[in-house]
Amino acid sequence: MTYFLYHDDISSEVKFGDVIAIDTETMGLNINRDRLCLIQLSSGDGNAHLVQISKKSLEKENNFTNLKNIFKNPNSTKLFHFARFDIAVIEKNICKLDGPLYCTKIASKLSRTFGAKHGLADLCKDLLNLELDKQNQTSDWGLENLSKSQLKYAASDVLYLHQIKK
Repeated sequence: MTYFLYHDDISSEVKFGDVIAIDTETMGLNINRDRLCLIQLSSGDGNAHLVQISKKSLEKENNFTNLKNIFKNPNSTKLFHFARFDIAVIEKNICKLDGPLYCTKIASKLSRTFGAKHGLADLCKDLLNLELDKQNQTSDWGLENLSKSQLKYAASDVLYLHQIKK
């Protein structure tokens, strides 16, 4: 697993294909109260691009230029797990998304009607025979310096979405 960390925007040099896996980490689950802290992206090539979002950058105007270009691209599919939350967070803090949207959680609920387990860890275990470590799921994402285990956890949230979608 390889991840790259950026601060407040992703490099314009990073190119994604037709399908971009996206996830977010926030201070909580209330988008009107809890701050966006991290955006994770992957093209499915085994690399995760992690964009740490500072509180200060959320207060600036004309920011997140490269992220906006990615999110507004009508030709790329945005791939999520539990899209409803991530889309709401991105649209509140960055910009409206354009292009097709795909949610592995909804796809699982529609196609795997035999069970009630549709979480990302469940899908990775059932479909890919991978165990995801979810220990950092509720950690403090607002820290200025995220730990390696937090970054590894965040990367794992987007690295397997392309395989699950297949």
